[in-house]
Order: sequence, then C-alpha cells, then structure tokens
Amino acid sequence: MSAAPSSFTHALVRTPAPCLVQALGQNAGQASREDGEAWTVAIDYQLALRQHATYVGALRELGLTIVPVAPLLDYADACFVEDTAVVFGDAALVTRPGAPSRRGEEESVAWVLGNLGLALTRMLPPATLDGGDVLRVGNTFFVGRSERTNREGIAALAAFAAHIDPTARVVVVDLPPDLLHLKCHVSALSDDTVLAVADLALDLPTGVRRIDLPRAEAFAANAVAHNSGVLVAAGHARAAEILAAAGFLPRPLDTSEFKKAAGSLTCLSVLC
Repeated sequence: MSAAPSSFTHALVRTPAPCLVQALGQNAGQASREDGEAWTVAIDYQLALRQHATYVGALRELGLTIVPVAPLLDYADACFVEDTAVVFGDAALVTRPGAPSRRGEEESVAWVLGNLGLALTRMLPPATLDGGDVLRVGNTFFVGRSERTNREGIAALAAFAAHIDPTARVVVVDLPPDLLHLKCHVSALSDDTVLAVADLALDLPTGVRRIDLPRAEAFAANAVAHNSGVLVAAGHARAAEILAAAGFLPRPLDTSEFKKAAGSLTCLSVLC
C-alpha cells in the first residue's frame, strides 16, 4: 500500500549560516567520556552545508519545487524553517517562535509564503508556537504543549485552522520535559498515514494508518514524505525496512550536524 499523493508542491529551505555552530540545541549533541564527564560534540559547518545541499537535492528528486529563503547571518537556528510557519491549504500561520533569540526568523519566511500566494495570519504576543510541535493529519492538528509552544499559541492555531476549515480539530499532546518538539517522535507520511515511535500516545482519526518504530529508532520517526518517497535519517536500517514493507520508498540521508543542534529532517523545510 502506497501513500496518497501529496497536496504539497513546494519546499521552502534556508541555507545554514556559519553561526549554526552556536545553535540553541547544540547541548543536545553530547557524548560521555569513559570517566563519565560530558563533552559537547562540535558542529562541522562545512559538513552541514554539504548535508543541507544533499537534503535539498533529495527534496527536488521527490518532485518538490525548491524555494530558497534568504540566509540570516545572525540567527544560528534559522535553517530550521519549519518552526516559523504552519501551512494549511492555501493559507499559512506565521508563528511566534518560543525561543526569544529566534524571533525575527519568521519575517523572511512570511515574505516568501506571501509571494507564493498564501494568505497569511500572524501570531501575536503572548502566544508562542514552534512548527515542530504541530503534526497535521488531514484536518486534525496534534500540537505538543512544550517549552516552545504555550496555551495561547495553541489557541491561535485552533482559530487559524477553524477559519480555513470549520471542521478542523486541534488535539493537545503534553510533552515530557526531555522532548523538544512533538515531531521529534512522529511525522505525517500523508493525510492518512503517520510514522511514530511505538510508545507515543496519539488518538488518530478513524481511517488513519499508523506505522510504528521501536524506541531505538526514535530519531527516524521524523521523516519527510512526498507521494511514496520518504527521506529518513541514515543509520536506521530497521526504520527503512519498516517503511519499505509499508509500501514506501525510503531514502536515507545523513544529517548528523543538524542532529547535534537538535534538528531533524522536517525541521529543515516548510512544505506548501
């Protein structure tokens, strides 16, 4: 069984700036020495550039039209464009990122989305929301309530979705403290299929198929799909096998340098 055709045609991407090495999530990329002390794994910026170029090429090979967003030299996390907008039909909610240092990234993304003809709604204070906390399955939005996404942000998303589709539904998922975003552990492969870590509780709509991954493959649960092709994190052979058995065509990608910044595959693009 293959996925239903995707309604997306474009992918917004932003080349990482040299300050990526100072990304907020870099502390997530830690390892332990034999003596038990932690040490930070430095981001290799040149390797990150090569990995990003490969990612963009893979999106193009999936059939998506690439839309570049201007780099921001003073924003370390700006390549993670997913957090700045939520697209629904021909409209987009321009978010107010939860981390204060990231506010301002959304302006250039909004400009590009507006030029593509999407109707824009802007989130206002005190609302905060990161797009990485939003999983859309058809007209149901699962939203992670996290350090980055607050109650007002969720309410703003609900109002936006209801304006586009009065039957749209927003379901709040309270995240554990160690999970940065909801989509760290789940992603939509189509309007009727999701890929998720097996122990993640989600009350999916009737008719939606769930593909489970073991917790050991959790990083691979964040994947980018278009039609039957799926970009999945390299180094997770079991995840690739599970996707292939479900009728998808997995393409493993190495994004090690973005993982050091607590970034996954969906973080690097906005599909519209």
